[in-house]
Amino acid sequence: MIHVSDPVAFHVGPVDRYNERYDELQTMTSFYGGIFPSKEEIMEQRNRMIAKHPNTIFIGAHVCDLAEDLGRVSMWLDQYPNYYCEISARISELGRQPYTARKFFIQYQDRILFGTDTAPNAEAYRIYYRFLETDDEYFDQTGAHKLQGRWMIYGIHLPDEVLEKVYNKNALKIMKMFKGGAY
Repeated sequence: MIHVSDPVAFHVGPVDRYNERYDELQTMTSFYGGIFPSKEEIMEQRNRMIAKHPNTIFIGAHVCDLAEDLGRVSMWLDQYPNYYCEISARISELGRQPYTARKFFIQYQDRILFGTDTAPNAEAYRIYYRFLETDDEYFDQTGAHKLQGRWMIYGIHLPDEVLEKVYNKNALKIMKMFKGGAY
């Protein structure tokens, strides 16, 4: 599992009322201002490492650190067959692009893992399940992790066979690779 970057809003623009993650950034570190390497530089370094180690399975935390741009994440998954992603703490981003997210989950159903980035919590799980399993519209995702933005999200109503892979089978497949078993 590898986590190298935070949401785009942590890297661009000052922490002010115009930053869409202003509330969250009151308690988190902003990487804006040139002190830190850019988000692009960090992700390029990560991608070079993944390319250099094709026999190692890498799981990209938080939808490969770029849930805001599923087109680029798709490109990386296509380019690196040893790269998987997990969805913890990013349903806030995925749920505001429900059509694109649903297509992404269906296309990469063998490469996506379930994760929450929170301590076990029934309410958090209910919100994740609601996002993944229903076509509910315009609901608050804050209880799934924490306040990440002032927007609401939409469910992506995944088919049962995709849900089974995301919740269970993809993780089992990876674990069996390490045990030398076949899936």
